[in-house]
Amino acid sequence: MKIVFAPDKFKMCMKSATVCRVLHKAFRTVFPDAELVSVPVSDGGEGMTRALANALHGEVHTVRVTGPDGVPVQAEFALINNGLTAVFEMASASGLYLVEPLKRDPMTATTYGTGEVIRAILDLGVRDILIGLGGSATVDGGAGMAQALGYSLLDPRGREIPWGGGSLHMLSRIAIAGADPRLQETRITTACDVRNPLSGPFGAAQVFGPQKGATPDMVAKLDHNLRHLFTVWERHSMLLPKEMPGDGAAGGLGAGLRAFCGAQPKSGAQLILDAISFRSRIADADLVVTGEGRTDAQTADGKLCFAVAQAAHGAGIPVLLLSGAVEGTPEELGKTYDFIFSTSTGRRTLEEAMAAAADDLYFTAVNAARLFKHGFPS
Repeated sequence: MKIVFAPDKFKMCMKSATVCRVLHKAFRTVFPDAELVSVPVSDGGEGMTRALANALHGEVHTVRVTGPDGVPVQAEFALINNGLTAVFEMASASGLYLVEPLKRDPMTATTYGTGEVIRAILDLGVRDILIGLGGSATVDGGAGMAQALGYSLLDPRGREIPWGGGSLHMLSRIAIAGADPRLQETRITTACDVRNPLSGPFGAAQVFGPQKGATPDMVAKLDHNLRHLFTVWERHSMLLPKEMPGDGAAGGLGAGLRAFCGAQPKSGAQLILDAISFRSRIADADLVVTGEGRTDAQTADGKLCFAVAQAAHGAGIPVLLLSGAVEGTPEELGKTYDFIFSTSTGRRTLEEAMAAAADDLYFTAVNAARLFKHGFPS
């Protein structure tokens, strides 16, 4: 018997590799002789770098950069494809998990560190970069990243605007003379798991701002500021086509990478699965187990668990979903997954549930495995 574990991260709790270890331990107690295969995966958020490095025998590097709150952090990237391609997740430099909850402030949080990672990769001579978008602490439209790469973002008096989405309304002009010339000869691809636009009711500020610490007043200001940034890009003919799904990813970094770096967006989940030859890894499997911290309507919009399920069903393999929280009807979710379990046990606060995530996952996985044991030949 062959069982493949291919989960996403449980956001702010466990990276995908940790989820795989818990699942492996749980299923081994029930299926001591089964072939258990762990394939930690990602759709562009936390865990993408390690997932690709492990699957493709890449070399992981660390670099000290500016964190989202200005405090230095150790970010990491990996070199794959014999060192010709670099991959990193922007959350490693500008992620929400890098800032303590009470100190999160999307008005001042910056993607400057993401730009510094790009610069470090360029210094190594690499001209093909894959950047995962997701898990950001920022809503600055990639302005900080651009400043780290030599762009000057100037107010009406010719002064550099401060870091953070709260300062974007001050932007009057973008000076490109100092931009790193190596960007012109570099291919940058973004792996994105959301299709949100830059601004508006489904934009970066409105949808994701609150989880980054934005109050309703901040959300309104950030949304206005992103709209203003967009008009400046248009005035400088920097963003063509004008609007694309995913521009709102990572606080507008999706649009910023297109405008400042000519990046090309792709589906994060599908890109990662193709890169690691996922379909060949699940060949002849009897069951694929996937999971994430929360399953809701966004999951069926191209996110990782959905992509994993599609690939498994294409090979005639049933799929088990283990999710920290499940939102939706059995009829809706049953179109994607054969078996669905929420790992939440007991009534807890969000903080308590996150702290107990690994134990809850183990508990649920053992019980799910016991059920499956009766359906599989020994």
